[in-house]
This record gives sequence, structure tokens and C-alpha cells, in this order.
Amino acid sequence: MEALLFNVSGGFLEGIVRGYKAGLLTQNQYNNLTQCETIEDFRTQLSATDYGNFLANEPLPISTSTISDKATQLLVDQFNYLRSNAVEPLSKFLEYMTYAYMIDNVILIITGTLHGRNTNELLQRCHPLGIFDTMPALCVATNVEELYHTVLVETPLAPYFRDSVTAADLDDLNIEIIRNTLYKAYLEDFDAFCQSLGGPTAEIMHRILAFEADRRAINITINSFGTQLSKEQRAKLFPTIGRLFPEGNNALARADDIEQVRQACEPVAEYRAFFDSSGPGAGRVNGGAGGGSESTANLLGDLGVSDEFGGGAADLEDRFFVHEVHLNKLAFLQQFQYAVFYSYIKLKEQEIRSLTWIAECIAQNARDRIHDFIPTF
Repeated sequence: MEALLFNVSGGFLEGIVRGYKAGLLTQNQYNNLTQCETIEDFRTQLSATDYGNFLANEPLPISTSTISDKATQLLVDQFNYLRSNAVEPLSKFLEYMTYAYMIDNVILIITGTLHGRNTNELLQRCHPLGIFDTMPALCVATNVEELYHTVLVETPLAPYFRDSVTAADLDDLNIEIIRNTLYKAYLEDFDAFCQSLGGPTAEIMHRILAFEADRRAINITINSFGTQLSKEQRAKLFPTIGRLFPEGNNALARADDIEQVRQACEPVAEYRAFFDSSGPGAGRVNGGAGGGSESTANLLGDLGVSDEFGGGAADLEDRFFVHEVHLNKLAFLQQFQYAVFYSYIKLKEQEIRSLTWIAECIAQNARDRIHDFIPTF
């Protein structure tokens, strides 16, 4: 039934986003970029892709942060075009996609307020996809109590804060707990919304969000080793929509070392591969949100790209990125569903991370590590 009526409101934008996806860099284009000797060569090679002349007006030498910012702005422009042309329920779906960035931005502002920093400067560091109309109101707050009440009133995240966080929780010790509590509420809410849509959107998005939930549960567990976070507190931070729920989550809550984390993931075949032959690098997990951290590994293992450049085994977080790319690519195999919008943004973000990595290696003349990135196609 969804195929019968989908194109009435969503067909045009699905065609647009599939066109965007066709512009993602190919393996041959990545190979050309890795052979560049200078950033100027890098810019010239990029001009032959869908990025075009987006760096044409930048004076040399171009910093890697400028490349990342400009590429991100292109992604934001594409997303805003999709959002401005969307109608319900797609417009609500796209709004949910921005909540993850809003959480990161609000946490950044809360952290800055705790340390007495100028919140106007913090606004400049916020991710553009997480900017909302009332965000400047957060800058009016002069202390944590005011900021808490402002967040409750002025942001779309109000339901998550109201149900999960109190003003007394806003201190340095709790800031990461708050971030993960908000993400738990967000992922569960987003999944419930996708299930309400039904059809292939519900099926594909549940698979993607379930992996994101399990990744966060594993990261939280590993990062809590040796900290004051109790096992009871740890268990409360785990989203309840993942494939590890409930038995795996319970095992992660009791885990005391990496081996017990591996055992907790053993029942899920795809997760078992994350820990196979991962060596000493398997425990290097960062707690960054929503895929925002740098990726430094080749595609390995069952996805068919060998580690021919001698970069060694990918660490655990990089294996997460590889699997995330794989799931998002699968979303494009079905039509008449909204998951392609989510997957395109995630694939584009991975592409930007890879571009930044290659540019950084060129700038620092680190040719031996230039192939340590995760291509999308």
C-alpha cells in the first residue's frame, strides 16, 4: 500500500536524495585523491567530482578544518533543501534526524556555561544541522539553573530533558551521563516514530537504529571501566531497542573487562566479528556522539577490502564505522521508504571524515597512513 501512495508526497525528494547518493565518491576517485602531493592537487582533483569548485575562493594554504567545514556546509545545504520541500510525515522524520546534533550542541553549551566560557563563541562551534531557532536564547543564561530551565522551554529536546535530567545533574561529573541519557531517550523515541510509519521505513530504520543503540551500549561499557560509574548507573544508560536487548544489555551491565564485553556480543554474529582478531587496538573506543569522531582504518574482513597497505587491524570503533556504512548502503536497495534520507546523511558524513583524513595526511606528509580511511562506495 505504501508503494501505491508514496510518490504523491515523497517520490520527488526520494529521487533527489538518490541523485545525491550517486555523487558520493567512488573508489577510483579516492585513489586519485590519495595520490595527490599537495593540498592544491587535492583541491584540483575534488573539482572534478560533485564537490565542484567549493574550495575555489579559499586562499592557499587551505587548512584541513576549512575543507571539512566547507564540505559539511554543502551537506547542510542539501539537507535544508530536502527539509524545505518535505511534507508530513517526511518533514517530521527529517526533524528527528537533527535531534542528535541538537543534543551535542546543547551539551557543548552546557559544558561551556559550567566553565564560564562565552556562549556566543560556543555557538560558532555548534554543528549546523543541530542549530534551532531558539538556540540564541541559551546564551542568555548566566548559570546552570537558568540554562536548564531555558533548555526545557526553548528547545525541541525539552521532553528528553524533562523526563531524564534535573538541574542538579548539570555538573562536570554528570555531563557524559546526561549526553548518553538523552541519546537513549532520543533513539527510543525515533525508533517508535519509525515503527509508527510502518512498511520498509520501519524495518530498515529499526535495523540501523538498533545497531546505533548497541554501539552506544558497548562504548558506554568499555569507557566506564575504571571510573566511578556504578553497574546500576551503567545499565540505565543502555537503549532498549538494540539486538543485544535484553540479555546482552544485562551482560554488558555486569561486564568488568573487554573479554566479558566480547562474550556479551557473542550471540549476534555481526557483532562477534568486531572482536575477532582485533588485537590490542580493540579497546580503543571513543565516546563521541553519533559518528562524529575520526575514522582511521581500512575496510576489512567480510566487506571485501583487504588491509593491503599494512595499516594493521582496525580498532573497534573503526569496525563500528565499517558496519554502519554497510547498513546504510543496504538502505538504498529498497524503494518507497524514508531510510534513504537518514542513510545518505550518514554516508556523506563518513565521506567528509575520509576526505579530512586524506587531506591531513597530505598536509603532514604522512603518506604511510593516507590509506587508513573508510570509503563509502
